[in-house]
Amino acid sequence: MPDPVDDHELACAVKGLRATRRFAPEPVGRAEIRHVLEAARWTGSARNRQPWRFVVVHDRDLLGRLSRLGGYAGHLAGAPVAILLAVDATLSRDDAEFDAGRCAQNIMLAAAAQGLGSCPASFFPAANADRVAPLVGLDEPWRIRTAISLGHPATAPAPLPGRSALPSGRLSLDELVTEIP
Repeated sequence: MPDPVDDHELACAVKGLRATRRFAPEPVGRAEIRHVLEAARWTGSARNRQPWRFVVVHDRDLLGRLSRLGGYAGHLAGAPVAILLAVDATLSRDDAEFDAGRCAQNIMLAAAAQGLGSCPASFFPAANADRVAPLVGLDEPWRIRTAISLGHPATAPAPLPGRSALPSGRLSLDELVTEIP
């Protein structure tokens, strides 16, 4: 039986996970990447199909090209490395994409445990997603809609004065949950 995880430690990891979009120039070590990939490999999937393959990209030019294939993918250009999640498009698309989301979360939590920052990127519209797999040498049935940038977080600049246009904080459970007895 695996070692039990301290509930407080797990809660802190989940609550403390933040998107990192700016990275220090320091490279990410091979052992750190392997640790993250090992966590990804153990992600659960529908009927244990494991509908994914992982492409690890270090190439600066390719990261730059990928950063232009999604409205929120710009952080890939500044990351030392990115992990692309290739999904087998011949499997049930809904299940496979859901499982890829679970895998992305595992990657990000494992990166945080290594002291790395991460941020998900989605390639959209669909025409952009269709361009990614061929860029990294994958053919059908593989399709890539998601990438996770990884790196050592850069020192954050001081926040600009003023009010954020986006809401901050988390909704309470009372606002999020409807319970039917």
